[in-house]
Order: sequence, then C-alpha cells, then structure tokens
Amino acid sequence: MKKLTGDELRAARECGAAAAVSAELTRDLRECRDAHPGLFPARPFDSALFSAVAQANAFGAPWASADRLRIASRTALWIFALDWLLDYKATSRDEVDLLVRGCLAVADGSPPPQDFPLGRFLAEIRDELAAGPAFAGREAVWREELRRMLSAMAREWEWKTAAREGTPLPTLDEYLDNADNFGSSFVNVSHWIRGADPAALGRLDELRAASGQVQRVLRLLNDLATYERDLAWGDLNARMLCSGREEIAELVGVLVDGCGELLEPLRDVCPDEVVYLERQIGYSMGFYGITDYWGGL
Repeated sequence: MKKLTGDELRAARECGAAAAVSAELTRDLRECRDAHPGLFPARPFDSALFSAVAQANAFGAPWASADRLRIASRTALWIFALDWLLDYKATSRDEVDLLVRGCLAVADGSPPPQDFPLGRFLAEIRDELAAGPAFAGREAVWREELRRMLSAMAREWEWKTAAREGTPLPTLDEYLDNADNFGSSFVNVSHWIRGADPAALGRLDELRAASGQVQRVLRLLNDLATYERDLAWGDLNARMLCSGREEIAELVGVLVDGCGELLEPLRDVCPDEVVYLERQIGYSMGFYGITDYWGGL
C-alpha cells in the first residue's frame, strides 16, 4: 500500500474542510428555499442546484468558514431566482421593469411587499450586510453593482425578444460588454463588503475591475456548457454569435491573460482576494467542463 505523503494528506484535509463548509452552506440555502418556496420551483431548482451553488463558494475560498461565505452563497442563489423570473418567466417589458424597479427599491431600503418574495429575500441579504461595519461606506457601490446586473439582464431580455421578431442578434463584443448579467461581480462585491477586510476595501475599485474581467471569462465558460440548453430554452449564448466553440475557447484564453494583468499588481496587497478570483476561473473551467447548475424543466 502506498504511503501518503504530507502534501497528499494536507490536500485531502483541505478538500474535506471545504466539503464540510459546502455541506453547511447547502443546509443554509435549503433553509432559504423553505423560507421563500415560491421562488424555487422544484424544476429547474432541483436539489443538485443548491449543493452546486454551495460547493462553488466553499471550494472558491477553501480557507473561509461557512459564516464568512454565507452572504456570497445566498446572493448567488438569489441571482438564480432573479434570472429565472426575469429571463425565463417574464413575458413583457412591463414585467421586466416591475422586477427591476422592485429590486432597486429594496436596495434603497424600502420594505418589500409581502407578495414580492424576490424582494423579501434581497432585503434579508441587504439587512445582513447592513449590520456589518463596512456597508455604510460602500452601500452605493453595492447598489451600483446590483443596478448594473439588473440593467444587463433587462438588456438581454430585450435582445432575445427582438430576435424573435427578426432583429439581428448582438455582436459577440456587445454580448460580452453585457456580462454583468452573469452576476458574479455582484456576488464578489457583497462578499468583500461582508468581510470588511481593510486591504480589500482599500482596493475595491481595482478588485471590481478585475472581477469584471473574470466575469467575462465565466460568462463564456458557462455558455460553452449550456449551448444545447440555451437553444432549448430560447436563451442567448455566445456560440450563436460567432463561428463556434473554437473561437470561444480562444477568446477565453485571451481574457484569462487579461485577468492576470489586472490581478498581478494586487497580489501583494490583497492576496486572498486575488486567489479568490483566480479560483473562480479554475473552478468554473472544471465545473462547466462537465455540467452546469440548472436542473431540467
């Protein structure tokens, strides 16, 4: 029998710890589902989606506790609910605008109506962030990231609707410029504000710029994994806007190099945050190389 080395034991222990944090986060997300049942229909929100969201957060920052990652995990789940309602359930621009206005009002501090479960879940996230020491000085940044994501989702809804009426699809560059609809930067900013680390908060603008570049990579990795699903669900996908997988894969390489250029100057002052963003890329390459988050309809 092969004797385990110290490095192997350490790597296995780190995996075990991250798996334990993932289990705690999964339980928390299921409690969120139970508290807001109307947001998460069993199809496409199957049990695997909740565990996959938890795992992405746990293995993205394996040094962090479940308490430290709860806001990121809950925010990511909230974005799935938003995406489902806005991207797939909304049938008119009025419905889209109502969702956007409602979420922005909650972000501004307005109490959500009882019949607006998406807003009530967002209010819980906002209240937890507001209880921390960093939110008061960064509330405007958090709201701006939310606004950017909502605007990008609404823009994609317009593109899809117009395409059904014969309007040309956006170019690949236009599509990538709209990558805020992916939502990872909103998750990241929420995570950094929750952590209140002085080094990260002091470089928040630079971290946001790097996060935006990482977000473009994740958008494309997701699209490589979900092309067939997007065709079936009537969604947009980068592969519809170019010559195929090879062009997307080549573009991913170029964008990853750009991420490195933005992250390297931050490595000494914000090492955990740099690794956090790098791991998002690596984890997503592995995850989207096999599957994606959504369950079936």
